[in-house]
Amino acid sequence: MKHSLQLKLSQHLTLTPQLQQSIRLLQLSTLELDQELDIFTQQNPFLERVESTGDTESEEAADVGGGKPDEFSTQPTSSNTANETPAEPAPLTESDWDQDSPWTARDDDEDSDYSSQRAEAVDLRDHLNWQLGLTSLSEHDKRIVALLIDALDEDGYLTQSLDELAELLPPELEIEPIELHTALRHLQNLDPPGVGARDLGECLALQLEIIPPDTPYREQALTLVKHHINLLAARDFAKLKKLLQLDDDGLRAAQSLITGLNPRPGAAFASLDTRYIQHDVEVKKVKGQWVATLNPEVMPRLRINRMYANILRRNRESDGQHLSSQMQEAKWMIKNIQQRFETILRVSQAIVERQRNFFEHGAVAMRPLVLKEIAEVVELHESTISRVTTQKYMLTPRGIFELKYFFGSSCATETGGACSSTAIRALIKQLIAAETPQKPLSDGQIADILAKQGIVVARRTVAKYRESMQIPAVSFRKTL
Repeated sequence: MKHSLQLKLSQHLTLTPQLQQSIRLLQLSTLELDQELDIFTQQNPFLERVESTGDTESEEAADVGGGKPDEFSTQPTSSNTANETPAEPAPLTESDWDQDSPWTARDDDEDSDYSSQRAEAVDLRDHLNWQLGLTSLSEHDKRIVALLIDALDEDGYLTQSLDELAELLPPELEIEPIELHTALRHLQNLDPPGVGARDLGECLALQLEIIPPDTPYREQALTLVKHHINLLAARDFAKLKKLLQLDDDGLRAAQSLITGLNPRPGAAFASLDTRYIQHDVEVKKVKGQWVATLNPEVMPRLRINRMYANILRRNRESDGQHLSSQMQEAKWMIKNIQQRFETILRVSQAIVERQRNFFEHGAVAMRPLVLKEIAEVVELHESTISRVTTQKYMLTPRGIFELKYFFGSSCATETGGACSSTAIRALIKQLIAAETPQKPLSDGQIADILAKQGIVVARRTVAKYRESMQIPAVSFRKTL
């Protein structure tokens, strides 16, 4: 065996702990960043939050190594001074005057009612069992009703048949099938109306039955949901009018009664996984220009703990290596968080400059935008832009949007240009909102209308965009 020595020159990229931390912080949401800081401050005593913004001199951070205090303030930098100028109001749109819009904000009383309802929200089964305890039923009958309550799904439906439930019951309970039917009637008399139904038709019928008998078209509505609900789903109005012996106005009145019912009576009691969104950036119009500024409320104020910094000075020779390492990690955290917010602001301003028409005219004016374009402007990698735009939110006069919302694919136009997929979705939504309910537009007709406007879109693409906005197909949008 022959041994030899060789010299080889090579290059490789190594991610330092500081760089790894910077990348991780960049992809965190505001809530996740706050949780990360809580964990870090518990593990590293050198870093602390500045809770108060009062006397800055009394809260001055430790001057480590003769430099400036290692504190990250949420006060706007010189690049954000435009925020001090009063912003111009956003341009009015047609939606501002749409009093019938389902997205219209509720008044203060409704908001306060909603808050109190959520604070006192109870489980559906607890709500039913509480009512059951107030009834005069025997303990044996209450146990049977309680068994049915346990079998309900989150929407309040009894998805298993009574025969199936009877087979699952232990023989020692000695429950007869007739007792299950009686217990079901007791369950269906409880609140909310419609609970304990075995299908949609029965759920709606239970709610119609508690309406006063002299209500116009109540009987026809009952017949419809009990026997012809499939025809209603298929929008076969001609056959429904013939079967119910109603004219257009009568069928419309019966249908109005049905649409006022709740097809998911138990859903109001379902636990909600509420996700709160706090914007990272705010966009306002200042002196005729759209300007992005950071939200000070989400920017943590951090500093080096003075007491531990003094301990480090006194113990540099004895046991200062571990403390020095923690001090350096705290400095890295402050620097990386500051860099995180600076990067978010740079990317946000670049987006705002390229989507000015959106802020002026709405989604129909959105231009095609890809990550690469922003990456070239701010001189960062596309993967970095992807991290910055994920779970970061921008507050605008038109609402709050994730930064990713402003990016999208493009479709060709007859003039050789391109149109954003977001703008096309907005156009489709406008066309459907303005269509005649008796003769709604098909996907093909929408594609033809867009083609006349110079936007080349296939029917399949229209269908895909329509479904992404949860707009039903033409057959389900047809009304009398």
